[in-house]
Parts: sequence; structure tokens; C-alpha cells
Amino acid sequence: MKTRYITAIALALILSSTIANADDEKGIRSERTIPAVETPALPKAITFADEAVPLQNFDTYESLEREILVNTFWQSQTLFNLKQASRYFAQIEPILKANNVPDDIKYIAVAESSLQNVVSPAKAAGPWQILEGTAKQYGLEVNENVDERYNIEKATEAAVTYLKRAKDSLGSWTLAAASYNIGLTGLKRHMTRQQQSSYYDLLLGDETGRYVFRILAFKIILNDPKAYGFDFGENDRYPELQYTEVKVDYAIDDLASFAIANKTSYKLLKLYNPWLRSNILPKNEGKTYIIKLPKEGFRENAYKQR
Repeated sequence: MKTRYITAIALALILSSTIANADDEKGIRSERTIPAVETPALPKAITFADEAVPLQNFDTYESLEREILVNTFWQSQTLFNLKQASRYFAQIEPILKANNVPDDIKYIAVAESSLQNVVSPAKAAGPWQILEGTAKQYGLEVNENVDERYNIEKATEAAVTYLKRAKDSLGSWTLAAASYNIGLTGLKRHMTRQQQSSYYDLLLGDETGRYVFRILAFKIILNDPKAYGFDFGENDRYPELQYTEVKVDYAIDDLASFAIANKTSYKLLKLYNPWLRSNILPKNEGKTYIIKLPKEGFRENAYKQR
């Protein structure tokens, strides 16, 4: 039985090859065309946090072009980034502004996690990909019930605190951004050994060497998607989550019951508050938590006016 099956496959392959050759002889295949793929144009000039990117240097130009190519033609992921950016930037941008941090810093979160609550192989977590030890160092609570690395506002505050210190230490936001990937000590070691003070003049490992260029690519594409082939308009964006807030300074023994008592579901409670990591919230002396509850009617009407 197996021999007959294999023989049948072989005959089919031979037949298809014969037909293909016949098509070539008749000129049929030569009439088929492959859609043209164009190289996306880079901007004439670009800055990161008001710091000029030296695109006149061929290596800088080509490094940026690589990340533009990767993210232009990784359409599914880039579309997803475009759709959710306004939802999460709305929570990040006010914190950057309040801390006098350049708006471009928000693209670090896109590069780190695509604005998702993911966990890296190194166990960095949340949209800003913060390690547990670093989180605690910057005042975030991390345990089996509460993990504030998943609280986008608090995680942004922690990331901003680190980046401001890194900028003060390194002298530029570009270097501070690179240090977010490799660490302050690691970057300084490269700078000292290579006797260079610009990110664009440093030879770094592949990940850090591409890191700032990936951030720049997100800035460029997310700000002008149509220039990179994305037929994308305002109505394609995910709406900002609408919610009310409730302050909690007491223990919650069952978050599902808490959700129902507040006219929502456990699913939506966790969607709005991903920092709640179990089904309880123990009392933490001296600490008040702010829990977001879906605004009445938002779930059903978020897309009705589009």
C-alpha cells in the first residue's frame, strides 16, 4: 500500500513538472509577473529626543534602513502596533510631559514589548520590560498577587526615573535609550574602551547596535504610516479605554466577587488592571491601590460611532 502511494506521488510530481515545462515552451509562464517591492524612502533628517541622527554617515543610514525594511514588511505586527499605540500612548505621554522627558521616549516601550504585557526569557516583564530586582529598586511592588511592572503608569514612572538618571550620567537621551537595553555599566565600558561618546560611533552587540535604530523606525512609521504602505486612518486605531477609578486600602478575598459587585467581570477587571496577578488582593499596610473599572456602556459602544 505504501509503495503504491509513493509511486502515485512520484507520478504526480513528474506530471506537474512536464506541464510546467510545456507552459514554459508555450511562453505562458513568461507572461506571469511578480508584484514590485519598493525600498521605502527614509526621511531626509530625523531626530531622537531632539538629538540629530547622522544620516549623512553611510553606516547610520544603512542601519536605520534595515529596521525600516524589517518593520515595513512585517505588516501584521506593525499594523498591531499602529492600532494600539494611541490607546497606550495616552497613558504614557502625560507622564513623560510631567517629568520633562522628551515624547520620543515612548517609542522605547514599543521596541521593548510592542506595548504588551509580555515576559522576556530573562524574566523582564510588562510594557517596559523591567526586571524584578530593578522594579523593586525603583519602588514597584512585585509579588505573587501584585506586580506593578504591569501597571503601565507606575512602570512608566520607573522607566522615566531610570532614563533621566542615565541621561544625566551619559550626557544624551540617545545613549540613555541604548543603556536601557545593555545597562549603564555595560554601555560605559564600551564607551571607555572605544574612546567614543556617541551611540552612532560605537561598535556594540547586534541587539544593542540595532536597538536605537529600531526605536527610530517605530517613530518614523507610526507617525507617517501611509508613507510606508499602510492604508491606516484614525478609525483604524483602538479606542482609549474608558474607566472610573476606585481606591482600595483593604483586602479583597475574591476579585471575581469584587468585579461583579462593581458591575463588571473578572475578565475585564484583569484587562484593565493587569497588575493584579492572582484572584485576591491582600491588605498592604499604608498602601492604597487604585483599581480601574470599565466605564458603563464603553464595552458595547466603543466602535458604534465609527
